[in-house]
Amino acid sequence: MTSAVPEVATTLVPAGAHLLLIFDGWCGVCTRTVDWIKARDPAGHVAALPNQTPDLLERAGLTRDQVDREVWAIDRRGRRYAGAAAINRVLAELPRWRRVAPLYRIPGIRQSQTLAYRWFAANRGQFFWLGTTPACRRPGVLCRSERGVEQ
Repeated sequence: MTSAVPEVATTLVPAGAHLLLIFDGWCGVCTRTVDWIKARDPAGHVAALPNQTPDLLERAGLTRDQVDREVWAIDRRGRRYAGAAAINRVLAELPRWRRVAPLYRIPGIRQSQTLAYRWFAANRGQFFWLGTTPACRRPGVLCRSERGVEQ
């Protein structure tokens, strides 16, 4: 039996990109992080979409609960990364940051990063002052609201 994930990955990850990052488009801190990534990714290896993009979760095989809890990355092979693992997978695509990503594989560092990520993600609303205009409030970005209505 073949897995549908690689097939889904080929339709989700845009041409030229190696990875799709799925983030909270109503979160200003998350959006600022995506802006930071894009500024350091001149080759466009990392594509990013708000998790509120219509039909994205269904196509990616993710649930609202999963994406509300953490950021997700899906590569061209259909491998999925969540939370701190997703951030480290993104760093592996950025020219000046790819040397940092392997640190995540070191026991102890991986657990520390995972705990720090989970704490920050659960409390990200308190850090609104570090954010920017959320992606879902930007012109031309189609997002579903918390109630599932497209805005």
